[in-house]
Amino acid sequence: MHPLLMATYLCLLFFFGVKNTVYDYLTPFETKWRISLIVFFFSFVFPLLNIYILVKLKKIPNLMLSHQQDRTYPYFITTLFYFGLFYLLMDVNIWNSVKLFIIGGAISILLTTLINLKYKISAHMVGIGGALGVLISVSYLIQFNMTPYYIGTIIIAGVVGFARLFLKEHKPSQVYLGFLLGLVVQTSLFFGLQKIIFI
Repeated sequence: MHPLLMATYLCLLFFFGVKNTVYDYLTPFETKWRISLIVFFFSFVFPLLNIYILVKLKKIPNLMLSHQQDRTYPYFITTLFYFGLFYLLMDVNIWNSVKLFIIGGAISILLTTLINLKYKISAHMVGIGGALGVLISVSYLIQFNMTPYYIGTIIIAGVVGFARLFLKEHKPSQVYLGFLLGLVVQTSLFFGLQKIIFI
């Protein structure tokens, strides 16, 4: 449930998991895999590689980013990768909702970076909250029942939130704030732009 994998999970879910939607039967198979791989590399592999390099350069102590001060550089560079991914996909002929949740992810990480300067919040919960926001928004806007998927996401969010508290990585307020941040950013983006650009 790493937060950097949420964008990839959403791509795989829309393209291969949820059947009988516009994403499923109106998207060529090759396009589905190409977009999913591009999203995977830009939103997970490259940011993770960056964190590894920062560890090797002794800019941060380890890959866990447990301390608030260790998160600033990795979060900021991850934000750049997400904005870069959005720029890369901007002129590609794919569903605009995919582009929306990528830019929503970029905005969420940017806000997490800024908040982290003063207050540590859970990036895991930002990612899960954002995924839930995307599922609820898309379900409503394309009039397709995805209730089992976002109920499952809520359950996973509860488990992940409990794990972060159990490991003493966060306080309850940091878990709740992270979840709300991801949820609000994605739903606001989708519903705010639905009249301008969708699907």
